[in-house]
Amino acid sequence: MKNINKFFTAVFIALTFVFSSFNLNAQEINLGADIVSKYMWRGLEINKAPNIQPSLSYSNSGFEAGFWGSYALVKDVSDIANFEIDAYVGYSFGDFGLILTDYYFPEAGTKIGKFDGEGAGAHTLEIGAAYSGPISIAAYYNFHNDVGNNIYFEIGYSTSVGEVGLDLFVGGTPGSEDNPGYYGSDNLAIINIGVTASKSIKITDDFQLPVFTSFIINPKAEIAYMVFGVSL
Repeated sequence: MKNINKFFTAVFIALTFVFSSFNLNAQEINLGADIVSKYMWRGLEINKAPNIQPSLSYSNSGFEAGFWGSYALVKDVSDIANFEIDAYVGYSFGDFGLILTDYYFPEAGTKIGKFDGEGAGAHTLEIGAAYSGPISIAAYYNFHNDVGNNIYFEIGYSTSVGEVGLDLFVGGTPGSEDNPGYYGSDNLAIINIGVTASKSIKITDDFQLPVFTSFIINPKAEIAYMVFGVSL
């Protein structure tokens, strides 16, 4: 607990220094939300209900920090994943980027200030690295509050057909014997294959509504999904 508090204190001091050194003319604050027919994440069905997924972020000169959430519009009293709030901080330099994410589920029954590890705390911390060239490559590692220290990796390719953008992806995990339930595997497995198609629908001369549809297969779980969403 003390080590985690020291970690977040160090992060806060570092962010204070970074903010003070930024070019204020380049800063941006963005907010928005997606509405999705169900909540899918890395080939896993996190929540069966329609979800609204708000976001708020600050960016400046390659640096970005923000919050992302997912809230089920139809609540299942037995599901701790009805609500999720993630905090993140990242930095990109050219085609490369690093990101630190804090996953928090308010309904898991653990107080927000509890940063214990070994699955006992309220926060799971993940570090990620990504390359966004013609073919994108990303990897993510749980380093706190996951007894299995689960890893996820993904390769993607983006293209378009007419006005429709297409994002193809393949993701997997080495698996974890200590916490196989996290990604649903205790050994090397592909868990996320699919494509997301997106376009903007013209509503008026001044407003277009971005929409997207994803087709997803989880070969490990032997199941497929389709998701529709709109971005606001």
